Amino acid sequence: MNFNKINNISGWIVCLMACAVYLLTMEATGSLWDCGEFVAASYKLQIPHPPGAPLFVLLGRLFSMWLPPAQAALGINVMSALASGFTILFLFWTITYFARKLLVKDEAMTREQVWLIMGAGAVGALAYTFSDSFWFSAVEGEVYAMSSLFTAMAFWAILRWEREADQPHADRWLILIAYIIGLSIGIHLLNLLTIPAIVMVYYFRRYKPTVKGSLLAFITGCAITGVVQIGFIIYPAKAAGSMDVWFVNSLGMPFNSGALFFIALMAAALIWGIRWAQRKGRYFIRLALLCTTFLFIGYATYITTLIRSNANPGIDMFNVDNPVTLKGYLGREQYGDFPLLYGQVFTAKPTDYKEIGNIYSKGEKRYEISGKRYEPVYDSKDMMLFPRVWDNSNDQGHVDAYRQWLGLAQGEPPTFKDNIKFFMGYQVNFMYLRYFMWNFVGKQNDIQGFGNVRDSNWVSGIPIIDNLLYGDQSKLPDSIRESKAHNTLFFLPLILGIMGFLFHYKKRRKDSLVVGLLFFFTGLAIVLYINQPGSQPRERDYAYVGSFYAFAIWIGLGVLAVHTWLKSRTRFAYVSQLSIITCLLAVPALMAFQEWDDHDRSHKVLARDIARDYLESCAPNAILFTAGDNETYPLWYAQEVEGIRTDVRLVHTSLLGAEWYIQQQRRQLNKGLPISMTWSMDQYTGDKHNYVMYHDAGIFPQDKFYNLEEVLRFMGSDDQRAQLLMTSGEYMNYLPSQQLFLPVNKSKVLANGTVAAADSARIMSQLTFRLNKNSLFKNDIALLDIIAANHWDRPVYFANPAIPAGLGMGDYLQREGLTYRLVPISDKDSNVAVTDGIPVRTDKAYDNMMNKFAFCSADVKGVYFDEPNRSMLIQLRNAYASLAIDLAAKGDKTRALHVLDTMNRNIREDNIPYGMTSQGNIHNMNAMQVAYAYYLAGNPEKGNEISQKIIKDCEQQIAYYQSLSPSQLSGDMQQDYQRAAEYIIPQLQKMKAAFDHKDGKLL
Repeated sequence: MNFNKINNISGWIVCLMACAVYLLTMEATGSLWDCGEFVAASYKLQIPHPPGAPLFVLLGRLFSMWLPPAQAALGINVMSALASGFTILFLFWTITYFARKLLVKDEAMTREQVWLIMGAGAVGALAYTFSDSFWFSAVEGEVYAMSSLFTAMAFWAILRWEREADQPHADRWLILIAYIIGLSIGIHLLNLLTIPAIVMVYYFRRYKPTVKGSLLAFITGCAITGVVQIGFIIYPAKAAGSMDVWFVNSLGMPFNSGALFFIALMAAALIWGIRWAQRKGRYFIRLALLCTTFLFIGYATYITTLIRSNANPGIDMFNVDNPVTLKGYLGREQYGDFPLLYGQVFTAKPTDYKEIGNIYSKGEKRYEISGKRYEPVYDSKDMMLFPRVWDNSNDQGHVDAYRQWLGLAQGEPPTFKDNIKFFMGYQVNFMYLRYFMWNFVGKQNDIQGFGNVRDSNWVSGIPIIDNLLYGDQSKLPDSIRESKAHNTLFFLPLILGIMGFLFHYKKRRKDSLVVGLLFFFTGLAIVLYINQPGSQPRERDYAYVGSFYAFAIWIGLGVLAVHTWLKSRTRFAYVSQLSIITCLLAVPALMAFQEWDDHDRSHKVLARDIARDYLESCAPNAILFTAGDNETYPLWYAQEVEGIRTDVRLVHTSLLGAEWYIQQQRRQLNKGLPISMTWSMDQYTGDKHNYVMYHDAGIFPQDKFYNLEEVLRFMGSDDQRAQLLMTSGEYMNYLPSQQLFLPVNKSKVLANGTVAAADSARIMSQLTFRLNKNSLFKNDIALLDIIAANHWDRPVYFANPAIPAGLGMGDYLQREGLTYRLVPISDKDSNVAVTDGIPVRTDKAYDNMMNKFAFCSADVKGVYFDEPNRSMLIQLRNAYASLAIDLAAKGDKTRALHVLDTMNRNIREDNIPYGMTSQGNIHNMNAMQVAYAYYLAGNPEKGNEISQKIIKDCEQQIAYYQSLSPSQLSGDMQQDYQRAAEYIIPQLQKMKAAFDHKDGKLL
């Protein structure tokens, strides 16, 4: 039989099946999280966040440049779907390669063996096709689908080399692998983790294995990974930057001349080295230099990053317009550093800061020293080996998470035992093994939990096991138990994979070790390296798909194990076909059946529509401050790709701490005008004003309010009389008062529509506020600077009220849809109807929401929305409820009901139920507003209907909580229990009793 022909045809059939699955289920437009940024970056060849993905951007441009703007995201989603389908192709061929080595001793093989090898490939490849984490990334415009393809290609290529190792020119496969790895750097660095497995394949094929030799080969593989990561990626960029500084500053040469000289020098050295090695017959040196050369050729896609950044595109993260900044971009300096082998614990405070170098910025003709780099120094008693609880910043709740996981009191330092407990309990179990089990055992739901027994655990569907781990699962609320994200696989994929591993280990131990290394380095090694703190903003399972890929190889080989077991126990003539069919039905078919409904995004347009709704909530020429990824990246996509409301100027408050981002705000972007600031760029440059502390110097009365613009001028002054003399001898600026005001020009705010004419009597002469923090970081200063310098000329909005509340301005907001406008009116003590403490600007909100808003495909029956999607739709539903309450309170019940019925019709209840369990019971509490709005608007029947559904969910929650043992009822669920029993149900019952059912009047 022509095995190669059958193998190729079968692989392509499985590949086409996978491509069809992903094309049928891919998202209809852009997705949440980083997808909006990557699609926008690809469509216009822009610069995404560090460490960048230039090859992804180039390929994304190729797939989107032929399409109209509204379909550009679809083109990049197609690219991800096809990349994922081809990943399945290489997985199939990888499995059949290992299966052939297990079954066939020579070139001749029987029909049964061919059947089994193809069956193994199909079962393993299709199991991975329908695995939860890989499927999620396969249908959206993110880097992980393409990264998986390069991982699969590199691993498959070393197996091709192994098969042809004795033939002339076989080592060309090694050069190809180096080129693949070089290219993959321009997508994602995960591909580097294939190197140790590749080295082991080479060692086992070229040498007679020994324990010492195997250990040495393993260490070599790890060392090569580190050398590529640091020596080939970071240090060349650092050297090029240093040489450019020398050429420009010392030799008077143009910018980039030093970097170009360094590149030419490296190229010359490699060419000379290759020729020298060839002349001297140093084969392995020549091979290593050729691999290095092709790795650098692949890596050269980063040159496009420098070129495009110099063009000043709209998205230009880190402003990588010169070789000096490239090193920081590749090294992710924007995100800070973290210890691995030795470092501080989270209770440590720096005792000093050590200078480690200069910060250079690109001037007009030379590189200027704009500041110094420092790293904190800690007391030795606060340091430990293998630090896992290290982050002493609580901005994202990391310190609180450490304490919660370890049960530490406030101020109690962790021990090394606590350190290991966090590593095993959180980093290994919760942040890896849980994800692994999602893919091969089953998934409880998609509510992002934090270690409780109710949310996002793995489940099997076998009651005796699940109930033992998480309490009686039959008592879970219907909204969890009947969720499309509740997938049960009954351990079958896991069992088949374990059988495949044991069979592989028994028959070919060296090959099993190779796959095991791939499994380890793309799984637990990532856990060791990234050293994640607690309280992640999203689930991180997509980072470990390489590990799941390796396990899928064993799932495929499990078919051979099943066949061997069945053959030893039966004389059935078609045992091979029976084995294949049984495994196909028990694993990939079951996975597809369970997971199709929650992975089908073919009708979902949420990210694009929610971005439109945010932007349409703003007046023309507005400034909109955003904070999180999902408040920002979809809006970047909407503006940069589809051209939606490009007059609105988006300002990401977290990025405002970076001088390059502050500089970009001073330029026009699309139709968005430049943003005015009172401070010069020099005052923000380098380490100047990274933070400014509040200090009462005794010269400013603290019972007075001070003009924000004058205080900013004082904080930025170089006059030593406006500074504090520190014990180090340095002078530092300080914040003289926390009580500030913004002057208000009444005629201006009325003329430009900031305040409605009907509210003219309520305009304050000064917007007074008190800062609720003792230090201002650079992004806080820049935000206040923008507001002060605006002088009420442009509308100022916030995507969420927490942004201004964090600076004491929370009392001066009005809702105009999904956004919150800064207004010189305080409704804190007024009788204006509010739902979340923030009044509604009725005329603006009604026009925006009834005439301009889109509904994110929530009006399409059967579309599934996962938890991040639901949180967006809850905000949308809440905005309509707030508007309806405002209208009803003002006596306009007809329009209030029209608003509610529009919302109810377009945000279908079968897509987003009113009663639904969530973290903090946030979903039910927001649904209460809808019920209240219906009561107030004169439709008590609908209010009762919604109330009853919320009460039912809360009662089911209570029954579940009461069924748990005290050790299972964690603190967060106790709070949900109390909120359901003591607040939500009583409030709804009071609400129902308070309204006359006849005419909806409040009794």
